[in-house]
Amino acid sequence: MTTFKALVATKGETAPNLAFTDFAESDLMEGDVTVRVTHSTVNYKDGLAITGKAPVVRRWPMIPGIDFAGRVEASDHPGFKPGDLVVLNGWGTGETHLGAYAQKSRVKGDWLVPLPAGLTPAEAMAIGTAGYTAMLCVLALEKHGLKPADGPVVVTGAAGGVGSVAIALLAKAGWHVIASTGRAEEADYLKGLGAAEIIDRNELSQPGRPLGKERWVAGVDAVGSHTLANLLAMTKYGGAVAACGLAQGMDLPMTVAPFILRGVALLGVDSVMCPKPRRLEAWQRLATDLDREKLAVMTTTIPLDAVIETGKAIVEGKVKGRVVVEIG
Repeated sequence: MTTFKALVATKGETAPNLAFTDFAESDLMEGDVTVRVTHSTVNYKDGLAITGKAPVVRRWPMIPGIDFAGRVEASDHPGFKPGDLVVLNGWGTGETHLGAYAQKSRVKGDWLVPLPAGLTPAEAMAIGTAGYTAMLCVLALEKHGLKPADGPVVVTGAAGGVGSVAIALLAKAGWHVIASTGRAEEADYLKGLGAAEIIDRNELSQPGRPLGKERWVAGVDAVGSHTLANLLAMTKYGGAVAACGLAQGMDLPMTVAPFILRGVALLGVDSVMCPKPRRLEAWQRLATDLDREKLAVMTTTIPLDAVIETGKAIVEGKVKGRVVVEIG
């Protein structure tokens, strides 16, 4: 029987029970492509799954991990053949389908994206769902018709994964980027990625007025709750905020004033079930638009057996930038 190393989560009373084990290939779930996983990453969502802080996992037992990059070992899908390098983000992996913290994964070929030319598997996971989501946010703002000449853009959760990549992408595109963070010690890091201004997240995280002073024309928000409400209340006439996260909460305590008095738009961004054409567009743009040197600056690399500790740290706000997991 063929086995491989995997992190397996079983249901516990207050938090998942986690253990590294030899997992049987025959126990993988249905799919038409089997991938030898070489790299993964740790997103905020992975931290929630590992700690049980939110009900991310909806099938037990589960191999956590929502992202992977690797090489196709076997395929019955017409779009992929053995030897192809591929990337997967979302589609319920690590939630309802056995995920990425393992040396092998069997998935539907329709979930996979070819590794873009010029990117290594490690770089793809340095980007991961966080970076891919950041690119989806940038695309949403562009499709809304916004451009750097219209005014500044604000990025919340700036030192996190989504925020770090969003700053690098927006700065390279010519935007004046305002970075909101609760970690003042990361100011040099954020400016190195391209942030022109740093503001304390406390300016945005408390209950605010229905309408505030117009400060930016665009925003990328991974925080939600009062932070998102204040972003919208301070967005300039005709501007928009792309929202993709809920680190502060999934409530939105605000009025309709920004929408009907300033024509502000709230652009919801989903990465999990995003249609494949948009995924391909995002990954191609990441391959061409993301500064590799800045990507390297924001990235740390860990072995698979450090995933549990890192998952806990990311939920506690102790992880900066992006994390690559070498599966081995």
